[in-house]
Amino acid sequence: MTLGLTALELARIQFAFTVSFHIIFPAISIGLASFLAVLEWRWLRTQNPVYQDLFKFWVKIFAVAFGMGVVSGVVMSYQFGTNWSEFSRFAGGVTGPLLSYEVLSAFFLEAGFLGIMLFGWGRVGKNAHFFATLMVAIGTCISMFWILSSNSWMQTPQGYSIENGIIVPQDWVAIIFNPSFPYRLAHMAIAAFMVSSLLVAATAAWHLLKGRRDALVKKSFSMALWLILVLAPLQVFVGDAHGLNTLEHQPAKLAAMEGHWETNHDHAMPLYLFGIPDMQEERTKYAIAIPHLGSLILTHSMDGTVKGLKDFAPEDRPNSTIVFWSFRIMVGLGMLMVLLALAGLWLRRSDRLYENKWFQRFALVMGPSGFIALLAGWFTTEVGRQPWVVYGVMRTKDAISPVSAEQVGLTLIIFVLVYFVVFGIGIYYMLKLINKGPQFIHSTPQEAGGVGRFKTPMRPLSAADEELDDQDKGATS
Repeated sequence: MTLGLTALELARIQFAFTVSFHIIFPAISIGLASFLAVLEWRWLRTQNPVYQDLFKFWVKIFAVAFGMGVVSGVVMSYQFGTNWSEFSRFAGGVTGPLLSYEVLSAFFLEAGFLGIMLFGWGRVGKNAHFFATLMVAIGTCISMFWILSSNSWMQTPQGYSIENGIIVPQDWVAIIFNPSFPYRLAHMAIAAFMVSSLLVAATAAWHLLKGRRDALVKKSFSMALWLILVLAPLQVFVGDAHGLNTLEHQPAKLAAMEGHWETNHDHAMPLYLFGIPDMQEERTKYAIAIPHLGSLILTHSMDGTVKGLKDFAPEDRPNSTIVFWSFRIMVGLGMLMVLLALAGLWLRRSDRLYENKWFQRFALVMGPSGFIALLAGWFTTEVGRQPWVVYGVMRTKDAISPVSAEQVGLTLIIFVLVYFVVFGIGIYYMLKLINKGPQFIHSTPQEAGGVGRFKTPMRPLSAADEELDDQDKGATS
């Protein structure tokens, strides 16, 4: 049941598994909530029913993603008490309030207006409904703010003291706005919007390839590609700034990301395009490198010095093999996103955006790339932080609860089975909705009513009213 792994290793695997599932759904929720707000705003401004019909389609995807995000988030948070109680005891004075602020400000805001957003058509006025949608979108962003503030503090802690063996907050402004927070917040926000943009573009591309050429599909494709055109190049610049911040505050992580072992005192650092870092032999095997480019990118000079992993004690080094490749997967997919954006602009200018099959296939294939890049980025930042849970302050091995490997192994197996069943059904349902696509809605809007007019109890997931076993009847055009 333990596969020869320790309780620490199993607890880390369990947390990585649950957080990897969880992060997908908030990323969809953050991006789609803002997309829905834009769609409804455009509908109010133009009265074009295309925007309203797109809203009513994408709000179903949002409802499913939001519901699964809440459930997976609750499960993940329990692990701070079950598997990582020593971390909670030591750093709870900082992380506890930050997570409480997220619940009190963001989650309550979302919960207060979510019902109106999902079920308010015909029950409240147009402006009131738009306000509710806007509040949900703002709530998702506030939630991201607090979660990333907590995570960033664990990466670059400041504003605290240690008294009687526990962390005591001293300066909340310094804690919240710690050195890596602005870069991580911007990087994650853009990533979330990219995830949703690529999902919308891939959905439209799928229906274009199936022969749909109606306004709903074209508008989705166009809006998503405009946003990708703005965000993909912007993410390159934000990522570069984030890398420079990492070089300053977490040099061991940066060295692991680059497979860089020897400090380049008297020569420029190359950039490794390919290689296999070997933690035992302390070198990067089969390296394919571009001379000088590492120094240029990391120090913005042709001969800048970058610390190598050998400058750090072996017990303080992250696993370069994992971080090296997760970082390159993220960057490689980012470059493909830039290519997608530029190709879309070129085809738009030549009036072939909706006719070019190869580009539509490219957009379809790139649909999952946002999720993969997101996960690769989080593997880079979290594995790269090791062996610390609070960087330079508390080691991960000191943060675990007094639990046995058998206990953690059993719960890990249960998590894997339950997650694949429950979230597998949820993801299948989302794909079923996507395959059906946005529909033209010709029904007469209901008049706004008062309290008690509609008495059927409703849950967030009931906003997505597609049956699991319905046969796809095809999209109307």
